[in-house]
Amino acid sequence: MTTKGSGIWIGLAFSGLVAGCGSGNKTPQETPTSGTINISVDESFRPVIDSEIKVFESSFPNAHIHVHYKAEAQCFRDLTSDTTRLVLVTRGLTSDEDKFYVDSFHSEPRWGELAEDAVAVVVNPRSPDSIFEIKDLENLLDGTDQKHVAVMDGVSETSTVRFAIDSILRGRPLGKNVMAAKSSEGVLDYVSKNENAIGFIGVSWIGDQHDTSELSWLKIVHVAAVRCTVCGGDIPTYTKPYQANIKLHRYPLVRGLYYILKENWSGVGNNFINFLEYERGQLIFQKAYLWPTGISFEKRDVQITQ
Repeated sequence: MTTKGSGIWIGLAFSGLVAGCGSGNKTPQETPTSGTINISVDESFRPVIDSEIKVFESSFPNAHIHVHYKAEAQCFRDLTSDTTRLVLVTRGLTSDEDKFYVDSFHSEPRWGELAEDAVAVVVNPRSPDSIFEIKDLENLLDGTDQKHVAVMDGVSETSTVRFAIDSILRGRPLGKNVMAAKSSEGVLDYVSKNENAIGFIGVSWIGDQHDTSELSWLKIVHVAAVRCTVCGGDIPTYTKPYQANIKLHRYPLVRGLYYILKENWSGVGNNFINFLEYERGQLIFQKAYLWPTGISFEKRDVQITQ
């Protein structure tokens, strides 16, 4: 599955913006370890990014990050303003978007993948359905399945909606049985109260087994299993979004977590990205059940004898 292919991002329409604001203005006396920046983050990553910022600011007490959680498309729009230097979203820039920044802002943002994430499917504990084929999810999202209600963190502009349209429906529109919650928390709350509801959220909302708030969600919703499309064999294999399944893509609803930074000098933004890319930041992603791409992983065949 891939989250790419959604076309040219909406920010390309902003071709009349004034050139020069793409590099992010340096605040007076700002250094990598002191100063204040604004960042926009895809709302589906709120739990893990809150944890990252908390540890970063405790390590650099004079560096402050003002985070604004939004739908993904809004994050990309913020990137065209001079007040937002960094966004954290589920895809990088296309070649057209790179060209747009060079032509309009005379600056090419730095971007890369920080971790692999997954879209988790959650159901009500009383639901008889907790194992799904990809076709089941297609039928749910396009409205063929009239028995259930699909619950998303919005009906447009969010990364989860884009993933559903691009990677599950392959470009087809959402059906009328898809309803919008205001946030990922809203998705979880609705599913917990409605037996026929099936929700789609980022895995970091229910992955951290040491976070009391996430454990409380797991008491009132269940994480469903989805059929592995790469496992092979005569017997179908159904997987949940555990880290090994995300890394090996045994769980089919995998997407990335990317940064896009338009700070072409050494400021707080570059320091924060360095923090996210190296050991401490990567371990926080690991704790949140994402797969940190900066940690090496080697697959070996082994034999077990008893």
